[in-house]
Amino acid sequence: MLSKFPAYAKLRSLKTGTLLPYYHFDLSDFRRVILNNTEIRGASALAIVYVMRMLGLFMVMPVLAVLAIEYPDYSPVMVGLAIGGYGLTQALLQIPMGVLSDRLGRKPVIIAGLLLFALGSLVAAMADSLLWVVIGRILQGGGAIAGAVMALAGDISRENQRAKVMAIIGIAIGFSFYLALLLGPLLAQTHGLQGIFFVTALLALACIPLVLFVVPTARNLAPSGDTLPRLSELGALLSQGPLIKLNISVFLLHLLITLLFIQLPTRLVDQGWLLSQHWQLYLPILTASVLGLIVLMRLGKLLGQQRVLMLSILLMAISFAGLILDTGVAGLIILCWLFFTGFNYLEANLPAMVSTLAPAGRKGSAMGAYASAQFLGAFAGGMLSGAISQYLNTSWVYTLALLLCLIWIMLIRGLAAGATHAKRYTLALDADGAAAGQYVEQLRQLAGVTDITWVEGEKAVYLKVDSRAFNLQQARHIISPSN
Repeated sequence: MLSKFPAYAKLRSLKTGTLLPYYHFDLSDFRRVILNNTEIRGASALAIVYVMRMLGLFMVMPVLAVLAIEYPDYSPVMVGLAIGGYGLTQALLQIPMGVLSDRLGRKPVIIAGLLLFALGSLVAAMADSLLWVVIGRILQGGGAIAGAVMALAGDISRENQRAKVMAIIGIAIGFSFYLALLLGPLLAQTHGLQGIFFVTALLALACIPLVLFVVPTARNLAPSGDTLPRLSELGALLSQGPLIKLNISVFLLHLLITLLFIQLPTRLVDQGWLLSQHWQLYLPILTASVLGLIVLMRLGKLLGQQRVLMLSILLMAISFAGLILDTGVAGLIILCWLFFTGFNYLEANLPAMVSTLAPAGRKGSAMGAYASAQFLGAFAGGMLSGAISQYLNTSWVYTLALLLCLIWIMLIRGLAAGATHAKRYTLALDADGAAAGQYVEQLRQLAGVTDITWVEGEKAVYLKVDSRAFNLQQARHIISPSN
């Protein structure tokens, strides 16, 4: 760590045995490599907003299939819609809401999304039929604020700290899903499905003061190409083969987990486990799956990312193959552990691959399309699982999931090629016209630069490079010779 500081480098350059003169360590050296107070406050508050919102979306997943039977219009298809319905509006509005935040401001769009989410939660809480629960879930999905939140996170962070801020929020997203699986059955035990939706509405409303008074206010401080989607770029991204494969991958991943959670709670009840006890099964499964994730991450370094991606999907395929059989609780726990081990690895690595493989200056658009595919997968999973359960039987649900996993394995061949050594940088370029063009051309000629985009209106140059050959200091020296 110390080797990053110029002061340390100067001291180390002195010959051994000589008397070290007094040297003043500039605190700016340290500030460049750690989060400042604004970044810590913003990242923490936005992470909490994400956790509280995602809890509301996910807490119903492990309980709704069991509790929905109390509604007069119950059917497996309606259950599928109630669980996955939020994904449809999330998928449709994810990109438009992000674009809107660039015009109206981040905070107004985030607050409007939270209010819409709370409204949907209240509609579902007061529903006297499953149809109104579906309508409430669809309204919940209308609060598609992910793009605006990420853009605001980019606005309040410096370029060299932005990845850390995004990582904090990303960890919070993953944490919220697992926390929801544990809290959902516990809340259902004491307050029922209605209580879960009321709690969800309160959590959404509690986020609003955080956004207004805790999250720092910033005005487009970050170049938006790496945080916000642009509608004009989506067509061009559809011709990018690796990105298409990644979008299909996340579509299938969330289709499969939604499909699983329409079937799993009911199956556990049939095995003699009360809904209030389900968290006792989920906790060891999720804990063990994190250990499995660590093993897969280590294997990724030994065998390569491509093989471990395929292995993760294979683990999910084995899980679904086992679920076709009538296993006991012990077998069910092992099969779920296999599923979540594979799911964890894919959920953690697919977004990183999108970020790496996206063209320079288009990461925001690529991530917007990816998020839309993710939520569309959740909607499709709910629809398919509900329809197959109603008109065929649950064995066909698992059979379809197994077939999709096998097709997926064939689809992703060669996906990880080129992602291992790719890195991205965004450099400020305060120049115009011919002078800026000369700087961009010099950057283009640097070793390791594979893609470059200059956005004049943002005063920014986006670089995609091969880290084995690229020298960042050399690039910075080109645009700022005095440094």
